[in-house]
Amino acid sequence: MSFLCGASRETITPPVGTLLYGYTPDVVSESVHDELTATAVAVGNGVQTALLISLTLGDIQTALCDEMRTAAAKAAGIDFSDVIIASTHTHCGPNTSGMEGWGEIDRAYVDGILMPAVRLSAEKAVKSMTPATVGSACGKSEVGINRRQQLENGCITFGQNPWGCYDPNMTVLSFRREDNRQGIVNLVHYGCHGTACGKAVEITRDWSGMMLDRMEKLTGTLSVFFNGAIGDVGPRLTNGETVGDITYVEELGSAAAMDAMKIYRQIKSFHSPQIRLHKGTVRLPYKKFPSLSQVQNRVSQIKEPEKLINIERLEYGYYKNVEKLLLAGVTEPDGEFTFPQTVVEIGNCVFVPLPFEHFSEISMRLREYSGFENTLTLSCANGYNGYLPVESELCRGGYEVGVFRFASAYSLADNTDQNIINENLRIMREN
Repeated sequence: MSFLCGASRETITPPVGTLLYGYTPDVVSESVHDELTATAVAVGNGVQTALLISLTLGDIQTALCDEMRTAAAKAAGIDFSDVIIASTHTHCGPNTSGMEGWGEIDRAYVDGILMPAVRLSAEKAVKSMTPATVGSACGKSEVGINRRQQLENGCITFGQNPWGCYDPNMTVLSFRREDNRQGIVNLVHYGCHGTACGKAVEITRDWSGMMLDRMEKLTGTLSVFFNGAIGDVGPRLTNGETVGDITYVEELGSAAAMDAMKIYRQIKSFHSPQIRLHKGTVRLPYKKFPSLSQVQNRVSQIKEPEKLINIERLEYGYYKNVEKLLLAGVTEPDGEFTFPQTVVEIGNCVFVPLPFEHFSEISMRLREYSGFENTLTLSCANGYNGYLPVESELCRGGYEVGVFRFASAYSLADNTDQNIINENLRIMREN
């Protein structure tokens, strides 16, 4: 059976004046630096078809992501489980997360702009599928750097940590028509937060958008970005921090484009690969509840909760929700956290969607154990459940650990990093 591929892109830019998501829920956009996009890549063999959709947004609430996957699947004529939707995690797009402390989902934007674009890009990508070949190459990039900077007093803050872990691997896949070798789509995978411009008032895809613009100009081919392990990785900015302004978007985007094009030019051979979809259910144990006295003591320490935002609001909500459960007689978490998983295998590459901002070590360990040359984990994919740190970093604390602890009344076990690796390996090997 021939390998088939098609791709399509639609614009999803919100109107100027839209509230931007990622920092505080009061940042209002004042201009458009570059257009936001929905890019769909369809791959298949005439029997199976999978859709990989990249949205240049922050992150997407799981229920909303399921709604979009359903709409995309219907438009494309495929199963819901065969649609993967991932966000690139720009912090200069509209709110599609609805996470407590960060504001409500912009439903007018979702219904009026985003959902129609997702449906249309999915439909066009599948309709344009044609016999194709793919080539891939992997190289090193220093676009990202560990962002969990440790201060002299031991506290963890946002910054640049030259001793910390990050995944330097940048992978480029180039899909082209089998008949005339014309490019269909270039796919770039790398793990790094989209925060180069910080708390900006411009709508932008951030550094990855500038990278793609240059790549498209040089190759003449539609190009798309899928973000990898971003949980502990920020942009390596020349100011020594993890945020800047719009000029840093352009600066880092140029550096990323140089790396991506260098790797692209290393692709020497193209072939028609096999495609397989590995499906199963990921099961992750919960952590035990704290005691009622611990919970009530912490709640009593929090003053003026109605004024809290972001992580402080998240922590307060966690303790109040756990308090309700304990007072209702629920002494232990019931069951496990589960999510349906579809791993897409394309030749020597596998795409592993994870509904978290997972730490880079998770991606690197999974790659080491999987047996696939290119094991590409996708952050913020098929939903969103906060950060997923490695167990060895929990003792250090910091923002990411706080979100992991407080994103839900049912917190995941400390060793969830190993559990999620084990579960995905099981699914890949059983199917």
